[in-house]
Amino acid sequence: MSSDMQQAKRPVSAVLAGPYGHPFHPILVTVPIGAWVAGSVFDIASHVVDDPVFLARGAVWLIALGVLGALAAAAIGLLDLFAIPTGTTAFRTGLVHMSLNLVVTVAYAINFWWRHAGSGPDGAVPAGPLLLSIVSLVALAVSGYLGGKLAYHYGVRVADETTQATGYHR
Repeated sequence: MSSDMQQAKRPVSAVLAGPYGHPFHPILVTVPIGAWVAGSVFDIASHVVDDPVFLARGAVWLIALGVLGALAAAAIGLLDLFAIPTGTTAFRTGLVHMSLNLVVTVAYAINFWWRHAGSGPDGAVPAGPLLLSIVSLVALAVSGYLGGKLAYHYGVRVADETTQATGYHR
């Protein structure tokens, strides 16, 4: 295994980013992903129920929870990015992944502000914020694909193959 690959598998700080083979970033991203997907479900559901206000309000707070979770995941993800040698395909993929996630997080922060402006939700979620949520989710899916590529294809922050093979001995 090359030294670049070995470097990408080791944390910059095991205390902050998680120990070897057990990164914190993948578990932290479940918070914003779950919150934002649930928020979109609430958005759509607000158009099919008789009293949509509770769903529209719930979506606002799910968006806020997602933004806070994304900031925590981004901080740890940045540490993982620092472990990847610069100039590599994995590093460039990591930069695109990070950039997309930052754009998505800003889009959701704007969406929160947009929905929370004035007196807040008073009916079904308007078309503009709903469309922004859907576009943001699509961008998040693309970024998630790239994050999966970093872990599963390039092995970033994953135990090396020799360590992985120990799980297959009888």
